[in-house]
Amino acid sequence: MSEPIAYLNGAWLPAAEARVPVLDRGFIFGDGVYEVIPVYAGAPLRMGEHLARLRRSLHAIRMIDPHPAEEWAALLRELIDRHPWPDQMLYLQVTRGVARRDHAFPEDAAPTVLMMSSPLNTPSRDEVERGVAAVAATDYRWGRCDIKSIALLGNVLLRQVAVDAGAVETVLFRDGFLTEGAASNILVVSHGVLLAPPRSHLMLTGITYDLVLELAAAAGVPHQVREVTERETLAAEEIWLTSSTKEVLAITTLNGRPVGKGVPGPIFRRMHALYQEFKSACIASRAALHAAGETRP
Repeated sequence: MSEPIAYLNGAWLPAAEARVPVLDRGFIFGDGVYEVIPVYAGAPLRMGEHLARLRRSLHAIRMIDPHPAEEWAALLRELIDRHPWPDQMLYLQVTRGVARRDHAFPEDAAPTVLMMSSPLNTPSRDEVERGVAAVAATDYRWGRCDIKSIALLGNVLLRQVAVDAGAVETVLFRDGFLTEGAASNILVVSHGVLLAPPRSHLMLTGITYDLVLELAAAAGVPHQVREVTERETLAAEEIWLTSSTKEVLAITTLNGRPVGKGVPGPIFRRMHALYQEFKSACIASRAALHAAGETRP
């Protein structure tokens, strides 16, 4: 595999050689935000939406976006082109920069901008056909989960609950209601209706979450965006996880018990097909732009 190349504060260099000072506030405080963008056959999926969410996260932590959207797009296009993998996972991170250790915002620190790429590993055919296992846990993370913060210790600990149980994800509940997964959004099917928890400060609204709801609306799939109780989730006919790297995946076992019939359900199979069709259309659109000499991502 080719050695990954990273972008760090204006320089392109081998990722293994990229360094930041120990006084970078991302290292000291987790003071920064990030984004993950999937790329299929060289075509980034919903780059505009990902960059818009990055701007919202930066605004929420009172940072100015270091690049306008067109500069981000050009940098990300170069990042893609510097790697041979057709399918990639782009990671970009912005921290408040280097300053003496003080909780208060520094007045003159320049932001640290990092971008990296790695091969994108989507769910295997077996995972799609059989579904995956998950466990449930209490959501004890902080109260601004809507910020895509690099301070992910709560998510790390809750994700490890799943790993320790031999599962793929941890489904989180707070005060009797579904919030999300440790590293994904969670949707359920109850009485034939797709249910999605509403946007709030207690969950990070995923780009894939939004896309799934758009596809459901366009295809006439019955769905509601509303609070979903823990009881409804545990009794659901289908449970899905969605994320930029996992796409749409059925959870067929929760806490060691089958979800519904213990196999991916019919609404999941329809949504998975719709998602793959959307991906194919994005790839075809990118190929057409390339053939026409267009350079925009």
